[in-house]
Amino acid sequence: MPARRIFPSVLARALALLLPLAFHLPAQAQEWRHSLSLLGTSKYPADFKRFDYVNPNAPKGGLVRLSEEGSFDSFNFVIPRGTPAAGINLLYDTLSTPSLDEAATEYGLLAETVKYPPDYSSVTYKLRAEAKWADGKPVTAEDVIWSFEKLKELNPNQRFYYQHVAKAEKTGEREVTFTFDAPGNRELPQIVGQFAVLPKHWWTGKDANGKQRDIASGTLEPPLGSGAYKIKSFVPGRTIAYERDPNYWGKSLPVNVGKNNFDEIRYEYFRDDTVELEAFKADQYDFRSENSAKNWATGYDFPAKREGKVILETFPERARGIMQAYIFNLRREKFQDPKVRLAFNYALDFEDMNKTLFYGQYKRINSYFEGSELKAEGLPSGKELEILETVRDKVPPEVFTKVHTEPVGGSEEARRNNLRQSLRLLKEAGYEIRNGKMTNVKTGEPLTIDILLSSPAMERVTLFYKPALDRLGIGVTMRVVDSSQYINRVRSRDYDIIVGGWAQSLSPGNEQRDYFGSTAADREGSRNYAGIKNPAVDALIERVIYAKDRDELVAATKALDRVLMWNEYVVPMWTIDYSRTARWDRFGRPEKLPRYSYGFPSIWWYDKARAEKTGGKP
Repeated sequence: MPARRIFPSVLARALALLLPLAFHLPAQAQEWRHSLSLLGTSKYPADFKRFDYVNPNAPKGGLVRLSEEGSFDSFNFVIPRGTPAAGINLLYDTLSTPSLDEAATEYGLLAETVKYPPDYSSVTYKLRAEAKWADGKPVTAEDVIWSFEKLKELNPNQRFYYQHVAKAEKTGEREVTFTFDAPGNRELPQIVGQFAVLPKHWWTGKDANGKQRDIASGTLEPPLGSGAYKIKSFVPGRTIAYERDPNYWGKSLPVNVGKNNFDEIRYEYFRDDTVELEAFKADQYDFRSENSAKNWATGYDFPAKREGKVILETFPERARGIMQAYIFNLRREKFQDPKVRLAFNYALDFEDMNKTLFYGQYKRINSYFEGSELKAEGLPSGKELEILETVRDKVPPEVFTKVHTEPVGGSEEARRNNLRQSLRLLKEAGYEIRNGKMTNVKTGEPLTIDILLSSPAMERVTLFYKPALDRLGIGVTMRVVDSSQYINRVRSRDYDIIVGGWAQSLSPGNEQRDYFGSTAADREGSRNYAGIKNPAVDALIERVIYAKDRDELVAATKALDRVLMWNEYVVPMWTIDYSRTARWDRFGRPEKLPRYSYGFPSIWWYDKARAEKTGGKP
């Protein structure tokens, strides 16, 4: 499961880095515990004072300005309709919260302790007595239950995600028990602790004008929360500012020491990445994650950078695996044959693209878990082979006999050879060239594709790819649409090919059903963008979810990865193993950052002396 807290209608942002977790418990009996870990005993004991990576004396104050593309039209993240404002998660606490220097480990936030039986058939959370909403009322078991039930009722993706939670009920004054429909799912006890808890009394009450609030509808009324921030001001679709709540109930908790240091966090919205970059140079916001190799290589030569007012810095990525790709919509008949899909892969000359467009910064992806220990490598053996044997009759034979590799280009000879392979594959799939067009022999229909894009940067990349497809006689059109239209078309599966992907945690689990499971293929808004319906994939997903220990989880994930790759559902793209960032030099940070995140802005702070040198204002 993704490591970040779950805010359902912001799924496109959910390609942020998140960790899936579950509880560690001795097999003999239930006991109340302060922490959760899939990998063994947690690092911090029950009486810990703070996380090692924070500065407990970090100054409080100042402003940090962040950026977003597109717009927003709601503060209600529960429903899948509309676009919630960036940062809306700042208003809410969850039952547990992750540590950034441990993989797959969490500690209590709204909940002080948790327990579950050895067979993972249920989980019980005990709320902190001091947990309060911003209006001073206590966070109750009824709030937790109501929030969970509304999440499942109103959001199809979360209803699917939590489908195996049979019920949530109050079992003590401050206790909520979630009962599962079957034992053995090691991740379920944890993931029910990651949804945002909402105030039932506020959402079922009336607004200042006496109008009944409705959790099933969008709203721009600033909602009541329990978190460290509340909404200060906003302009719909353009900007939203959050201010730190000095009366936040949880500010002294060990998990919050050294965090939430800014008095104000503001999000500014921009039309697209080109405008966004220019706005950064013009000092309209403070911090930027750079996704463009061209921008990183050439886009930051401006006075403030040369004067040292702007800092470029990279941070290692250790907390995720990644697949980014051109994703085929298998719901379209023309993409049903894996030979057709593989032909598109042979047409992509990554090596030339990397040299020409990306300044050599990237490496080719060859796994759905690229960059992690979960990536399948070599030929299957041991436990992985044993798991694959259970689906041998349902997977390509190459799974057992060949190491999956991506086509290699970079020279004219390699390009010609790869295009010959594309032609051979298309011919075997029932196509031939007629009047310069790749044509289906049986139907007489030309092979044409429409690539749906949301970014001018990806248009540039796709224009580099297009001539090879033209040479194969494939008709290619590209459509660059705004973010709202793109999201709506992806939700409704109105595309041939999109650029998309899946960010994977270090402990994959129930989210794999939503990514690749048959039951998610036809569900609007799921993340099974390709429309995969494969019984072998379904079986391997269940092996991942019901793995009994870490070794089995790793083996099952590698088996799943191998089968996904050999089915050629995507044309893999490229990645780097670090994050590229640019910031105005106005901030301090802990001396040693956590292993699995650089933690901006949550554990950084406003540095007045630095800010004065760059013209910043507190």
